[in-house]
Amino acid sequence: MHRPELQIHGVPQNPLSSTTLIHPDMGQNQDHPHPRCLVVGNYCHDVLMKDDLVLAESLGGAASFISAVLDGFSIPCTFVSKVGSDFSYPVTHPPLVSPSSQTTLFHAHFSSRVQRHDRVLKRVRACDPIAPSDLPRPRPNHRFELGLAVGVAGEISPETLEGMLDICDTVFVDIQALIRVFDPADGTVNLVHVRDSGFHHLLPRIGFLKASSDEAPYVDVDEARRDCCVVVTNGKDGSTFYYKNVEQQILPFPTVQVDPTGAGDSFLGGLVSGLAHGLSVPDAALLGNFFGSLTVGQVGLPKFDSSLLQAVKDEVQRKKSHIFGPIKCINEGLVFAKPLDHEEFHAALVRANTPPHTFPIQEESQRELLCSPRVAEHHNCNGQPKTLSSNACEETIT
Repeated sequence: MHRPELQIHGVPQNPLSSTTLIHPDMGQNQDHPHPRCLVVGNYCHDVLMKDDLVLAESLGGAASFISAVLDGFSIPCTFVSKVGSDFSYPVTHPPLVSPSSQTTLFHAHFSSRVQRHDRVLKRVRACDPIAPSDLPRPRPNHRFELGLAVGVAGEISPETLEGMLDICDTVFVDIQALIRVFDPADGTVNLVHVRDSGFHHLLPRIGFLKASSDEAPYVDVDEARRDCCVVVTNGKDGSTFYYKNVEQQILPFPTVQVDPTGAGDSFLGGLVSGLAHGLSVPDAALLGNFFGSLTVGQVGLPKFDSSLLQAVKDEVQRKKSHIFGPIKCINEGLVFAKPLDHEEFHAALVRANTPPHTFPIQEESQRELLCSPRVAEHHNCNGQPKTLSSNACEETIT
């Protein structure tokens, strides 16, 4: 089934029906029996190394970062992730356990002689891929409103993405799920152009395609923007979205960067949350930038203060009621032009993230910790590392 074309606000689309899907292995969340969102991508174990010294180990995978944002906005979701029997992290959305393989493992290698962007990322091992049969089986006339394809280790095949497109009204894809390839000898991660990935024919059915500034050259943005909204994250410079003849720069947020891991995933979670709550695309992308900035200001998986989340949700509700009134779902129409109070929304989010919500960390202290041979010994009780990198760049492992 072809994805309905995205429309400028005021041009109606096909209305969405309520969503009820049953996953044979995972069961439904009793609090949210009708999930709106399907998230597909494996959890991982991430190890960061500098000069062959282990700096930190943590739960990884885009699904883990995205869930922190979607859960914060109380968006009912079903997650399809695979891990091995060695997986020991506590997660809100339990994964499928594959007895035939171990959990996906990444090593990120850094050197004291080069800058962070010269790191080498290696997939040391990969869990079983997510097959189309692992996706939830929809009941007749019931679909997910939103789908997120967020693979990090080649676990999503063209057939699996096509299966998502068949059961979701609007699908968001992180380009890394499509274009990453892995050296068969040592697992080094490289990128191929999307036209050579096996996914190119599915681009016209995708709703939103997210890429970092490093990944954007591997997709023809001018071609892709004819059919889907392309969002490019630019680290400390914010983000840019492209759709048809529209191009908009979205402001960044001030932050002290401690750990860039997962920034792009939190951005995607904020973008989806904003659209699900009726924001315009620019305002939703602004919300994505906001959560990306919160993520790089913490180490490992971000912890969002409940009062901060409530303040942000209050601002989103005011924007929704002020601009859109009765709009309730993403496919009723999307606004691609910046609202007149877009900058005011940015300022309100900045105000929301004020002490005691912020967690300032001195850069000099971070540099000392990064160089310390004892840094690998400092972990939180849940296995999350307390310090990683302090360089301000794009995300490392997602």
